[in-house]
Amino acid sequence: MEMLTHNERAVIDPIDAGALLARTQDWCAINSGTGNLAGLSQQAGALADAFAVLPGEIALVEPAPVTALDAAGQEIAQEHGRHLVLRVRPEAGRRFLMTGHMDTVFGADHPFQGARWLDAETLNAPGAADMKGGLSVLLEALKAFEVSNLSGDVGYDVMINADEETGSLASAGLIAELARGKAAALTYEPATAPDGTLAHARGGSGNYAVVVSGRSAHAGRNPQEGRNALVAAAELAVRLKRLEHGELSINPARIEGGAANNVVPDHALLRFNIRPKTSAAGEDFAIRLQGLIAELEAAHEVVLRVHGGISRLPKPVDEGAQDLFQLVQRAGADLGQHFGWRNTGGVCDGNNIAALGVPVVDTMGVRGGAIHSADEFLIVPSLVERARLSTLVLHRLASGMKP
Repeated sequence: MEMLTHNERAVIDPIDAGALLARTQDWCAINSGTGNLAGLSQQAGALADAFAVLPGEIALVEPAPVTALDAAGQEIAQEHGRHLVLRVRPEAGRRFLMTGHMDTVFGADHPFQGARWLDAETLNAPGAADMKGGLSVLLEALKAFEVSNLSGDVGYDVMINADEETGSLASAGLIAELARGKAAALTYEPATAPDGTLAHARGGSGNYAVVVSGRSAHAGRNPQEGRNALVAAAELAVRLKRLEHGELSINPARIEGGAANNVVPDHALLRFNIRPKTSAAGEDFAIRLQGLIAELEAAHEVVLRVHGGISRLPKPVDEGAQDLFQLVQRAGADLGQHFGWRNTGGVCDGNNIAALGVPVVDTMGVRGGAIHSADEFLIVPSLVERARLSTLVLHRLASGMKP
């Protein structure tokens, strides 16, 4: 760490490895699957208590209304947990945004609930990497940053949402509100690889459901009078897959509906996801989808209704974002941490932030792997490593370094 100044060393030295690990383990023990409202409430309370050591005001913000289609094609309300927001020095002329999520993909009835040590430095636990460990890193870094002689010159907002794992539809408006006007943003998703590699450019994502309404008839007596919704949905799935190209992937995921074997089905529902690498690819898909729907409605004499759309725009890396990546990389090197970056097809709240023109590095969380599975693991020494990294990055941003 030869490149660190005396003041920088003073900021990172107090970081407490024991507190980082204990807090992470405590939070991993709380089931906060996106649909577990009781668990999310418990997690939000624990986060509010922990982040209360920082200056500023904490609020638990109600989720925005979100609807989805059930198997019958009816819109139903989806409930979500409250989001935590901390605002520190809102009057400051230069401010930053830090974001994370408290929800995991492991519901209350999922068998993966406990923690175990895989070896002396590797912890297997639900949310350990994605992102209870990252939230612990964020808190420890902010505690250390507040000791900096520069902290009073800048302000920041912290947003920890309760629905990131399902697309942040109930928090997208809040993210946009908090991102506007920020000089830079850091998000605490785990590194893309156990070696600490950062995610660079990201593709976008959109989730769709298409309701197909046909006409029922007896499969033996008068099948010609029926209009088979299931066949139309199946053809739509196949035709959608054919729309893929180098800048767009499409995943038909599920067809629901149908009827008894002797009935022509009059209802079906197709769910699918798209991953555009560029905004132009997403816009082109929207046009092609409408044309495809018109073709199938005419060919099958059915009615198709589309629900959903692109929820996260692609995240390119512009000059300001690249400056932030390089600042983070230099800070890492000065701490003896050497990592690069790579593009990824995964999405996160960094997509939402970048869409507002704010430079963001969105994999400031821990090193680990196998996320979204019962094999998820956290490399425990990375708790301290990444807390030091964030603290140094914040200190240097506050000093006026670009961006």
